[in-house]
Amino acid sequence: MPELLEVIELGNPILRQKAQLVQDVSSDRIQHLVDNLMMTVKEANGVGIAAPQVAQSDRLFIVASRPNLRYPHAPTMEPTAMINPHMLAHSDETVKGWEGCLSIPGLRGEVPRYQAIEVAYTGRDGKQHKQALTDFVARIFQHELDHLDGIVFVDRVESTQDLITEREYQRLFPG
Repeated sequence: MPELLEVIELGNPILRQKAQLVQDVSSDRIQHLVDNLMMTVKEANGVGIAAPQVAQSDRLFIVASRPNLRYPHAPTMEPTAMINPHMLAHSDETVKGWEGCLSIPGLRGEVPRYQAIEVAYTGRDGKQHKQALTDFVARIFQHELDHLDGIVFVDRVESTQDLITEREYQRLFPG
């Protein structure tokens, strides 16, 4: 039975560490972690979550775009576990967009990201996957990949002028 995990917050040193490669995708520990991350991201109204956010230094994250209270206009996709993910290619074009983070509650930032990317990762079934991602889902992937390298979205904003509170974000951009 999956369990809800505690999301650690900015200031916890694990968020600033480079996560370790997952050696055995089929291990009970990794399979349980995937289940627990899937439940945690859904309950927290997130669209993605990385293992370091629950104090696990594994190169693993979930991309789970769907409309919710925090992201009412998010596209719907099947929640996907991406293990040992990496970017193969990216567009020249970058786009600024608003991001929040479960590990930085109450704050949003306008972050430049590649508009289109090609990625590779291992699925929870141990199979290799290649995928082209664009727009919001590409943004989620890049945000979560940063977590695996100890980077959080506030490191990527171009100016502190690009930061606002969650409450002000909801007032300016109502669902």
